Amino acid sequence: MIFVTVGTQDVPFDRLLKAVEKQIKNGNIKEEVIVQCGKTKFKSKNMKFINFLELEEFNKLIKKANLIICHGGVGSILDGLKNNKVVIACPRLAKYKEHNNDHQLEIINKFSNDGYIIPLKDPNKLDIALEQALIFRPKKYKSNTNNMIKIIEDFIDNN
Repeated sequence: MIFVTVGTQDVPFDRLLKAVEKQIKNGNIKEEVIVQCGKTKFKSKNMKFINFLELEEFNKLIKKANLIICHGGVGSILDGLKNNKVVIACPRLAKYKEHNNDHQLEIINKFSNDGYIIPLKDPNKLDIALEQALIFRPKKYKSNTNNMIKIIEDFIDNN
């Protein structure tokens, strides 16, 4: 199963879902596709759409998925990485009115440059990303939370 999540923003992300639909029709995606679509109204008989998921159900789908295709939100990317999944991430962009700025592009660049994800800056190239996903082995995610807590504690103790 492929789990696609576009986040819960108030604006649609049709570009990504149209690309997934095209790859299903082209035969490059043969397995079940479940989409957490938020406010996106795009529909297809080739995918199962769920507007919003409770956290427990969202986590079950992440664990079950063979591949995660998502927007460039940190939470979605980290959920995939924490579960040792291959993640293809596509940024929502301001020029398409999918977001108010292009911070998701920066997020995707950072995670990609560090070897964690497959970037999909152009959804029309999803076929290439799907091929990469077959051999891609993401860098093992390591949380930096404990280090950040120590830095904050040291700062507080010294001031």
